[in-house]
Amino acid sequence: MKQQLQHKVQQLVEKNWFSHGILALILINAILLGLETSAALMQDFGTVILLADNLLLAVFVLELLLRIFAYRLHFFKDPWSLFDFAVVGIALMPATGQFSVLRALRVLRVLRVLSIVPSMRRVISALLGSLPGLGSIAMVLLLIYYVFAVIATKLFGAAFPEWFGSIGASFYTLFQVMTLESWSMGISRPVMEQFPFAWAFFVPFILIATFTMLNLF
Repeated sequence: MKQQLQHKVQQLVEKNWFSHGILALILINAILLGLETSAALMQDFGTVILLADNLLLAVFVLELLLRIFAYRLHFFKDPWSLFDFAVVGIALMPATGQFSVLRALRVLRVLRVLSIVPSMRRVISALLGSLPGLGSIAMVLLLIYYVFAVIATKLFGAAFPEWFGSIGASFYTLFQVMTLESWSMGISRPVMEQFPFAWAFFVPFILIATFTMLNLF
């Protein structure tokens, strides 16, 4: 009898309409969490929005309980199921006092879309599979950053301690230069006023770090 019930529950949670229904509720929940950021809406409809959010959370908890009952220990062997369990579990933790930051983390429930939509799951799996290669590229970039940060600290540290006074400051400044955000008027040209040949440092760094290395990603 118990096995028959378990089999029926398993068939239920594997139905397309069940998955699509949960997906729709997740999207509705995402909209509600966005509405909570509006002070005006919360003042007028805060009670309704919070009630709807709690009801949706109850549905998500019930869904997880059904899946745990259907798959038993196999549920905890599936990474996507563990992801769903963690995301919903965070929402159940008290969000008062020192744990008030957890209230903002409720938006992580929206990420459950990744575990439900097959195409998104394939994208995430592909990204995770590419991590070893990305790690090698990151190490190359780190070495390039380190070399240029040491050079920048030695060349410009005394004159511009805020930007290049330490290895850490040089790393951060070079990161800003790499993003091309105000690198010329904000950093390069002021440095060139005291070091006219500083362009020979910044231009090669941008060519290597920005236009070459980042294209490998």
